[in-house]
Amino acid sequence: MFITAEIALQLKLDELQRREVKLANGQVIEVSYVGPIKLEFEDRSCFVGAMVMGDTPLLGAIPMEDMDLIVHPALLKLSVHPQRPNIAGGFAM
Repeated sequence: MFITAEIALQLKLDELQRREVKLANGQVIEVSYVGPIKLEFEDRSCFVGAMVMGDTPLLGAIPMEDMDLIVHPALLKLSVHPQRPNIAGGFAM
């Protein structure tokens, strides 16, 4: 998950550590890692950390999986898993 520096400042998040991020052009940069952050979507929630960079927040795969959300690309929509509308589910092996 990525958030902007402005969001990190507004939420008064402290830097927990530094993380390396490899950009599309191959360059490796070091960014702040902050948290914990409580995310909420509809009736789901989870706690995550986030890297601080860029000018657009990005919800990652880990919080989406934690909240049991699915993406509908054709509709440009995010929703709770239709087979588990009342409680988040997951797999443990």
